[in-house]
Amino acid sequence: MKTLRDAQIGETVKVVKVSGEGAVRRRIMDMGITKNTEVYVRKVAPLGDPIEVTVRNYELSLRKADAEMIEVE
Repeated sequence: MKTLRDAQIGETVKVVKVSGEGAVRRRIMDMGITKNTEVYVRKVAPLGDPIEVTVRNYELSLRKADAEMIEVE
């Protein structure tokens, strides 16, 4: 399955599933990344960490480890 980390710059993807456990999963969901949400990948830092995305009309930066927990299509 493709994760948010695999998405390319300028690509809009749809969240299929948020994996992970406990506080980490809860934090991702509290940021507005839930099932069926569209996420636009704005930028990726030179070393690949963090990833800047637009979710629900606001900008958000995610660590690679967190982006790997978000399955997209």
